[in-house]
Amino acid sequence: MEVQSLVAWNLRRLRVERGISQDDLALSAGVERAYVGYLERAARNPTIITLEKIATALGVPMAQLFREPEPRESVPQTLRAGRKKGS
Repeated sequence: MEVQSLVAWNLRRLRVERGISQDDLALSAGVERAYVGYLERAARNPTIITLEKIATALGVPMAQLFREPEPRESVPQTLRAGRKKGS
């Protein structure tokens, strides 16, 4: 898996596991909500500073954004529409 896709996969996985909306993550990390969406689609290449902000907002070490998925792991799903935890 290429690194941009790897970051995208892990970003969505971690965000969904925590029940955090893109809006809430963006607010906590100090980035635009649309940018979080671009990162989750591997449409943008983030800086290390941005990755650090996102990891901090998710409460994980930055290395978690580069974790290789296990062969049995499925693609992270999106959260259902509506209010998310913390909204």
